[in-house]
Amino acid sequence: MYKKILVPLDGSELAECVLPHVNDIAKGCNVPTVIFLRVVQPFQPYAAGEWVPSAEDIKRVESQNRQLAEEYLTKLAKGTKYNGSKIETQIINNVQTAEAISDYATKNNIDLIVIATHGRSGVSRWVWGSVADRILRSACVPVLMVRAPGCIAGI
Repeated sequence: MYKKILVPLDGSELAECVLPHVNDIAKGCNVPTVIFLRVVQPFQPYAAGEWVPSAEDIKRVESQNRQLAEEYLTKLAKGTKYNGSKIETQIINNVQTAEAISDYATKNNIDLIVIATHGRSGVSRWVWGSVADRILRSACVPVLMVRAPGCIAGI
């Protein structure tokens, strides 16, 4: 049923809580490909005072951010073994994280997106938003949302 599973990661332990679930799905469904995806947002300087970063400064920061994302995904992929599944890594530069993930899933024939969620509700969800919720609403493929460990019901 599942040929490609997409796992969006942001570098946090919370995002990585999905990995055991992905392992079980990949093993149980003989999934050939698991893709670890990181969306790196372009550097958006906030002018404070008289200092405004130069184009060169912005380019350097963006390059460093991409390099850190590549190192993170490479390390994670090397340390993860999914019983015969090939693990690929992908980095996308985009301001709109959820939309970039949904678009990637559509364009690359992804069968399942597995993503962690804080499980916020009420005002905190309104203030912080929810990338996972926006993916759930915008993706045209099944989305498995995994609640983070230590979840408190109703929050």
